[in-house]
Amino acid sequence: MQFEPTTTAAIVVDMQNGFCHPDGSLYAPPSEAAIAPVADVVETIRAAGGAVVYTRDVHPPEQFDDTHYYDEFDRWGEHVVEGTWDAELVDELDVHEEDLVVEKHTYDAFYQTNLEGWLRAHGISDLLLCGTLANVCVLHTAGSAGLRDLRPIVVEDALGFIEDDHKAYAVEHADWLFGETTTMDAIEPVSSPTDE
Repeated sequence: MQFEPTTTAAIVVDMQNGFCHPDGSLYAPPSEAAIAPVADVVETIRAAGGAVVYTRDVHPPEQFDDTHYYDEFDRWGEHVVEGTWDAELVDELDVHEEDLVVEKHTYDAFYQTNLEGWLRAHGISDLLLCGTLANVCVLHTAGSAGLRDLRPIVVEDALGFIEDDHKAYAVEHADWLFGETTTMDAIEPVSSPTDE
């Protein structure tokens, strides 16, 4: 899968202690196993001159106190609470000053955040999505990107998940709905005439 660095960003979804560290509130071993592949995706995109975006799922303690239906604490228990170690990105990921870090409060990294505006302002139209969980925040963010006429490409071997079939569903659904998934080995920048 060739990409044009000037119009591409790696979107690293929710690689946080709460999901990826054994002491995290919603730890899943496959999310921890995804750290190294995700770091490889970031390195590939960064080395080519592409942008890097990290999302952090962050919940104020009172976020769901007065909700009518949407209550992640009821479904998952308290997790990645604002201001806690649980909500921080894992230490293994090298966040640079020029990277965008988006705090989101739902499964969708575009919902009530500055993500779309930042991407548009930087001329970015193609997104390589990796991170966790494959069938929750990665898939919802990919779908939201597609609805905004951005090109979401899910990197299927750089995903965290809880069950194997959850990942399989997410990859299959993304491929069917948006038409594109890829693997880490297939990602390479478009060669410029000076490279030849």
